[in-house]
Amino acid sequence: MAKKDSGKSVLDLERYLNQPVKVKFTGGREVKGILKGHDAVANLVLDDVQEYLRDPEDPYKVSDETRTLGLVVARGTSVMLICPVDGTEEIANPFASA
Repeated sequence: MAKKDSGKSVLDLERYLNQPVKVKFTGGREVKGILKGHDAVANLVLDDVQEYLRDPEDPYKVSDETRTLGLVVARGTSVMLICPVDGTEEIANPFASA
C-alpha cells in the first residue's frame, strides 16, 4: 500500500515566496502580486496585488488598466494558473487573426 503524504503539494511554490507572481482565476480574473504564503491545495496569500481589468467592449480581453487590491487571500479551488513574473514575456499569438 502506498504512503499517503497529505502535507506536501504537487506544486513547488516555495521557491517563489516573496517574489512577484501572476495568477489567473476561474471566471477570467487576473492579478499580479507578491506571493507571501500558500498551502497544499494552492490557497494563496498575495500582497501588493494589482488586478488587471477587462476591456468593457470585449470581456475576454484584458486591458492595461489595473486597480490596487492590496493583501489578497485566494481560494485554491479558483486558481487556474500561477506563474512567476520574472523570466516570462508575452509573445504574439501566431494563430490569432489580425
